[in-house]
Amino acid sequence: FGNVSIAAKAALKQQDIERVAIVDFDVHHGNGTQALIGDDADILFISSHQYPFYPGTGSIREIGKGEAEGTVINIPLQAGVGDNGFKKIYEEIVFPALRRFNPNLILVSAGFDAHWDDPLANLNLSLTGYNWISRELIKCANEICSGKIIFFLEGGYNLDVLRYGVTNAISGLIGIDA
Repeated sequence: FGNVSIAAKAALKQQDIERVAIVDFDVHHGNGTQALIGDDADILFISSHQYPFYPGTGSIREIGKGEAEGTVINIPLQAGVGDNGFKKIYEEIVFPALRRFNPNLILVSAGFDAHWDDPLANLNLSLTGYNWISRELIKCANEICSGKIIFFLEGGYNLDVLRYGVTNAISGLIGIDA
């Protein structure tokens, strides 16, 4: 199921929700999400992912369709980008894009398979990096949309990383230092 896409479309039916942003930090491109919302100008989709990599989509040239052109931001990353690369990308691309779009709700496709010890990919993100991304997204939501942010677990194949990554994200949501 396209849980995040379904949630975004359902949220737009609420009276106080006019724009929804989806931030996807799974190691794989969010091709299913993009296919379901890539023609909706009221949804901003930002995907940072290893490229080229499965599923082979997520080129920087994929920017949305029709009236939604420009509401899809793909950030294809080379293997080994690590915490510093993610920090730069989020500070220079993701957070400014969220501020410009000014959503009423932020949905996060939280994939923990970009970790350096995950068996499938090689983006070399650490738990510290994941924690930083999660907490900065929460701060951004507090600034832009009164803290309206929802995290959706998308993946991760190292169970220790998954456990600590999810715990850190939940801790950030409830205001506990991790």
